[in-house]
Amino acid sequence: MSKNLEIAIAGAGPAGLAAALYLNRAGHRVTVFERFDEPKPVGSGLMLQPTGLTVLADLGLLDDILALGSRIERLHGTDARTGRTVLEVRYDARRGRRFGLAVHRAALFGVLHRAALREAIAIETNVEIETLETAERATLVCANGKRLGPFDLVVDASGARSKLRQWLGDAATPRPLAYGAFWASLAWRDGFDTGALLQRYDRASVMVGVLPIGRPEPGAEDMAAFFWSLKPDDADQVRAAGLDAWKARVISVWPACEAFTGQIDGFEQLSLARYGHHTMTRPASRRLAVIGDAAHSTSPQLGQGANMALLDAAALSHAVAHANGIDDALDAYAKARRWHVRIFQALSLSLTPFYQSDSSVLPFIRDRLVAGLAKVPPGPQFLAAMVAGTLVDPFKRIGLAESQWPAAG
Repeated sequence: MSKNLEIAIAGAGPAGLAAALYLNRAGHRVTVFERFDEPKPVGSGLMLQPTGLTVLADLGLLDDILALGSRIERLHGTDARTGRTVLEVRYDARRGRRFGLAVHRAALFGVLHRAALREAIAIETNVEIETLETAERATLVCANGKRLGPFDLVVDASGARSKLRQWLGDAATPRPLAYGAFWASLAWRDGFDTGALLQRYDRASVMVGVLPIGRPEPGAEDMAAFFWSLKPDDADQVRAAGLDAWKARVISVWPACEAFTGQIDGFEQLSLARYGHHTMTRPASRRLAVIGDAAHSTSPQLGQGANMALLDAAALSHAVAHANGIDDALDAYAKARRWHVRIFQALSLSLTPFYQSDSSVLPFIRDRLVAGLAKVPPGPQFLAAMVAGTLVDPFKRIGLAESQWPAAG
């Protein structure tokens, strides 16, 4: 599109900041609106897959994030009762020596936010957007009645509880999933694999995990994301039983984790994550594009959330650059992301009960089927592609290519 557009982006998380960088570099006038008093990250650690790393490489930010994160070569899970390996996924099962990168959310946010500041992208805070109105252009309507705009395009990157997506007829809130997790960012301790996401299971009702996440910012110490699955509805009962009782339960499942529970002095150090599932049928129309968790949210079992958001930002930018007008761009964006999003949303929803549920049958199947699949080709290659986010090619229609995927040195 040859015309320079006035673009509003709601939300200064990874999706919004990546979209702002892409669109600003294309010559458009971009303003990011954030509802908090200052942009900041939310949460503990996450996994950047080859998909998300490719987008960061395309933005020229790969070296910055590699300097902060922890390179992950495999995912490994064991049964707490028998010690038997029930999950083994290696990125190098596929050609190209792919890898994941575990990062603190503050590290990813910081890399993107610093880039936005370097490029003087306007970020306005304390702006609570309620809805928008469209005529020839779009106007944002704030909670206090203030009106912003007009804009040629509005990008909704406001997260799973988005209000703006209602403008496209999607008033649904994410369907709550039964299980969530206690999360904490703690100091790294020796004795755990620095190149792996490690998990231990007691059936599907208990999962404890340790993920090395590097440093939240340059100069900081290495950290770990430590998590314990539970039903959010049971959190108050766990707290009432006391911290010592919870620690004893964790250690009974994985004794080595005393290295992390020993750093926890109170439940206030633990964040309770609640998960929900929602997928928009059509995330773009009427001068509004919805990206990231606002368009599709789910369980973190496949670790695709931030990567999907980065891919959305790249896809939208590519669509805007090559379309003849706003309507064509929005249509191209929706089509470019449709199948990749839908397939991974379906996979995540279907696989979650095998790892977080009250079922005794599903973990029995999991421990035998997944463990067997990891040993016999093409099983290892399938699992690696699923975790990497490349089971379906996400790049073909967004201007990136397999040759741009970063590989291990």
